[in-house]
Amino acid sequence: MKVAELSNPVKSDWFADQGLRLDASPYVAGSMKTRKLLEQLPRAEPLASLTAGYKGGIFSGPMFRRIFLTDPEHSVPFIGTKDMMAADLTALPRLRKSDAQSPALSYLQLKPGMTLISRSGFNAGRRAYVRPDMGDCWASEDIVKVEPDPAKIKSGYLCAFLLSKFGESLVRGSVYGSAVKHIEPHHIAGLPVPRFSAEIEERIHDLIEECAQLRAQHQADLVAATKDFFDSVGLPDLNEIRWHQGEQDLGFEVEAIDPTSLRASNYGRRAHDIKELFASKPHRKLGEICDSGQLKRGVRAIRVPTEPGNGVEFLGQRQAFWARPDERWIKYPGDPGIFAQDETVMVTARGMISENGLFGKSVLVTGGWLKYAYTEDFLRVTSGQGDVSGAYLFAFFRSDVACRLMRSMLTGTGPQNIHPSLLKEMPIPLAPPIDCERIAATVRHAYQCRDRADVLEDQALALLTTAIEEATG
Repeated sequence: MKVAELSNPVKSDWFADQGLRLDASPYVAGSMKTRKLLEQLPRAEPLASLTAGYKGGIFSGPMFRRIFLTDPEHSVPFIGTKDMMAADLTALPRLRKSDAQSPALSYLQLKPGMTLISRSGFNAGRRAYVRPDMGDCWASEDIVKVEPDPAKIKSGYLCAFLLSKFGESLVRGSVYGSAVKHIEPHHIAGLPVPRFSAEIEERIHDLIEECAQLRAQHQADLVAATKDFFDSVGLPDLNEIRWHQGEQDLGFEVEAIDPTSLRASNYGRRAHDIKELFASKPHRKLGEICDSGQLKRGVRAIRVPTEPGNGVEFLGQRQAFWARPDERWIKYPGDPGIFAQDETVMVTARGMISENGLFGKSVLVTGGWLKYAYTEDFLRVTSGQGDVSGAYLFAFFRSDVACRLMRSMLTGTGPQNIHPSLLKEMPIPLAPPIDCERIAATVRHAYQCRDRADVLEDQALALLTTAIEEATG
């Protein structure tokens, strides 16, 4: 629970500044303290004076009925409040194109350089930068779009301020509501944006822009690696699989059922046919590949919250897919099993199934993300064979085909799990050694780009923070 600081007490004149709000959030969460700090700057301008575009450049959108399709020819990628935080956007739901391009919704198409702010729900106030590869995406009405005026401010600099601790404090302090929190565009229109010399703002902008380019490259490399995987194992058609356009798993017969499973979905024809394709190519079973590595869920540990720096940073199933996760620190439980080995494929392996949910999707743990502790709900796939690297396996596991296969191996009644016996028997196609090395190199380059992007973003935020602190004494 946050309380007012004795060194910075809440003052009566703050109520007028906050529209006579009587809830405690803007006063004790640091929003007013940040505003008073920024008032000491030689120059600060309201956010609304630095934007341009639809409705002045700060807007959300209307509520509308969402009709999702799977055919890329007739649909567009659609970003929600959680998707806007994701590092890899290849599995986004797809909105019907005729609706998206209609006059009522066409302005919801994203433009590179925008800053997105989630405006509803318990996590209202999260921010993200629109990367160069997001220009073909439409954004939910639950996202506030901030479009900078290029004649007045650099997009990367504005985003850096909104991403910084100062911007976070101001945006979070604008949140209204108790049961369902929300932010409206006019709530943030007056946020003070500090201004500095053109040189400083240009440097910060360049860092954020390069960061965005690297994150776009990260995704492009992963897409290329997965395509290379299926091309190299002689199954190029699986790059364009349309799962829901195939024959449904209805009315089929299964012979020679054994006690391993009596669940009908474990014998689905579509998944069975794909496994048969894999088995017709050079392959090894996943259990064999991971025999000297790992093929199990993580260790269960007590999660005791603690202050940042006093324990380990912990990631759950959702935040492991984000470009930058929120800080969540727990006391180190004493078991190193909460960490992951280098190039471990982490598969979301507990939860409920939905078409656009996370169950069965994968991330790779390497580089800068080895510092995190991970929930036991992840299935950890670590190769124990030198000629099959974790990076190569990830090129397969991140595909829609692999996700569908994971979901064909469900066990459990409430929260679902992946059946361990079926998992071990899954065939993994093996490309020729030179192709395996190339595919793995592409994946590794993708994660090097991601780590470099994180470093550049931290540098931009540090440069901005130093400039503000020096200007305010």
